[in-house]
Amino acid sequence: MLSFVDDAIRGARGRGFGRREFLRVGGLALGGLTLPQLIGARAALARAGVPVTDKSVVFLFLHGGPPQTELFDPKMDAPSGIRSVTGELKTTIPGITFGGTLRKLSRHAHRLAIVRSFTTGGGNHDIKPIVCRETLGANIGSIYSTVAGTSHPLTGMPSNVALYPNAVDPETRPANMNFGRFDSSGTLGAAFAPFVPGSGGALQEDMQLALPRRRLDDRRGLLEGLDRLKRALGTSRDLAGLDRLREQAFDTILGGVADAFDLSREDPRTIERYDTSRLVRPDQISKKWNNHRNYADNIKSLGKLLLLARRLCEAGCGFVTVTTNFVWDMHADQNNATIEEGMRYCGLPFDHAVSAFLEDVEARGLSDRILLVACGEMGRTPKINKRGGRDHRGKLAPLLLAGGGLPIGQVIGRSTADAGEPASDAVTNSHLVATILHTLLDIGQLRVTEGVPADIQRLLDTVEPIRGLV
Repeated sequence: MLSFVDDAIRGARGRGFGRREFLRVGGLALGGLTLPQLIGARAALARAGVPVTDKSVVFLFLHGGPPQTELFDPKMDAPSGIRSVTGELKTTIPGITFGGTLRKLSRHAHRLAIVRSFTTGGGNHDIKPIVCRETLGANIGSIYSTVAGTSHPLTGMPSNVALYPNAVDPETRPANMNFGRFDSSGTLGAAFAPFVPGSGGALQEDMQLALPRRRLDDRRGLLEGLDRLKRALGTSRDLAGLDRLREQAFDTILGGVADAFDLSREDPRTIERYDTSRLVRPDQISKKWNNHRNYADNIKSLGKLLLLARRLCEAGCGFVTVTTNFVWDMHADQNNATIEEGMRYCGLPFDHAVSAFLEDVEARGLSDRILLVACGEMGRTPKINKRGGRDHRGKLAPLLLAGGGLPIGQVIGRSTADAGEPASDAVTNSHLVATILHTLLDIGQLRVTEGVPADIQRLLDTVEPIRGLV
């Protein structure tokens, strides 16, 4: 029995919610749970007084600052040097065009909500849409897990997971943390930090999901690894969350959750459908850019990362952060490619992977259950620099949302003629954070739920969702 279930049952009994009713929605082994049972488990939590919905969020972070003009706001009426260098494509929304790289997403526009007046508030490299002042310095998923619990009550699936390229391919590198930590739990405490498969260290040595099953069942080895981690941490802040981390790691392996992290258990046809590695061959990536390894990792891993995210949500995870590495910084300097070339390395995998995700979740009946969010920390300048790149721009950035039961098939807001700043009411990080939390949490119930941290209550009292979406 997962200890989290025992805790939840003990708490639920005080509200007249018994063990038998709690377990009626499904068995404890992940392989024995159906999607309706997992949704039922969330409903059981709600009846037990935990203010959650039956939905999940996948946040695809486009690290480096993607260009709004080449993605969703081409401005082809603007002069050369401002308008999209990749041209434009008609979409399934009348009168709306996307950049010329997004051939597949242009056919899925009716499944998307595109925000053309999104501003992240600054042109610095960081991760502010997902970890910022508005999120209490924590990953948004940490806010969710503080309310919902750190593991799914029936499967033991971590409620908050961060996926980097090495989660699906050990030859790729983890995400760049120089500009902000995706695994931050801010003021909420280390116990609520995202679970990071493939992150390395003593803990991960015993949690490698590619290990033979006999290693996964080696409880003694797992506990020894956790003890080594405890000795290595040594700080009171980290130790405060270690007991919960230990319990979560134990539950993750022994509760059958490892299967959800194992892509080899997926239908090979589905893996092929998501695969972005064939879009650009390694020998087609110019080595003159210092960022060429990041481009290769992005192309190689992005599709499989979104597939893994879908599997985790289907298994009960509430919030999944997906990021490859620092690839969208298209200055055309010694580090980064031009806009035109960079969109091949970044735009093509993005177009393919997100389209595959949309088609897959719809086919599996999950479109209303999973909200996909995609944005970066900023956008790019309206004017192309003399080298063929675009520089930092914090006043306007591209933002895509899909699914989650939100009203889709629309474009929200508009930009100025040069796509340099909002020409309508700006949508900010606060609005995006509120939209995500309103999707994941029952806000009305949360306001009257005892034990919710005051910081989270205050956050929800001061931020409003994107108008027209919630």
